Amino acid sequence: MITGIGVDLVEIHRVVQACQKEHFKLRCFTEAEIELIQLDQKKAADNFAVKEAIAKMFGTGFRDFGLKDIEVLRDELGKPFVNLYGKAKELAMTQGITKIHVTISNTKEFANAFVVGEA
Repeated sequence: MITGIGVDLVEIHRVVQACQKEHFKLRCFTEAEIELIQLDQKKAADNFAVKEAIAKMFGTGFRDFGLKDIEVLRDELGKPFVNLYGKAKELAMTQGITKIHVTISNTKEFANAFVVGEA
């Protein structure tokens, strides 16, 4: 059963530019995500869009949890998946969300994330 949907669109160049500042990366991304971003800077925009889409899916924004409570990684085929930690994990459990499906699409300028929470 679908319990929530979230969508977000971010400008790739803005996130890539913000990642030039170390404090931005450390505030927004886990160590594993930072390793991924160092290999492909566009992944920073993808991951940021997914995090914002999940915050919208929860219906809370980031007032109840932090950006690093959501980790977006890729499997061996490059498919994105999400790990939740801390307060984001607690919120998912409270809302009955057991799985989050992630789709990311890019244009030359934008990263678009679509997430679906499933019970």
